[in-house]
Parts: sequence; C-alpha cells; structure tokens
Amino acid sequence: MVYSKQIVNRLNRVDGQLHGVLRMIEDTRECSDVVTQLSAIKSALDRTLGLIVSENLEQCVRESMADGQGSDEHVKQAVQLLMKSR
Repeated sequence: MVYSKQIVNRLNRVDGQLHGVLRMIEDTRECSDVVTQLSAIKSALDRTLGLIVSENLEQCVRESMADGQGSDEHVKQAVQLLMKSR
C-alpha cells in the first residue's frame, strides 16, 4: 500500500508529541498535564488509524474493480482491519 503524505505528517506530529511527553516526565510536570497530552496522542493515533484503514479500503476496491474482480474479499479484509483497530 502507498501511504499518503497526510498520514506521514500525522505520524510525525504524534512522534513530536510523544517526545514532548517524555520531556514533561523528565521535568516532573503535573500528572494532569501528562495525561492530557497522552490523551491527545491517543486520539491522534486513532484518527490516523481510521484514515489508513479508509484509504486501504478505497485502494483495494479500486484495484479489484480495475482487475475486473469482485470487491467483496477486499471489503471484508478492510472491515477486519477496522475491527482490529478498535
């Protein structure tokens, strides 16, 4: 699968947030601040995961249609990925 620049940008942002949390912990910042940032990271990862699954579904359906194959199997695989991500 080819990943979009948007996905790479989102993951780079999450990476930066995670490094920021590590610095907060090293600086003994308040627990509530750390938890707030970790929640933001979790939310960003969930949204990125959803984007990856949706792009995968779209790509699989397009490929199966171009090949003249039914897309049922590809859709099932994408749904399984979505369920696994939850």
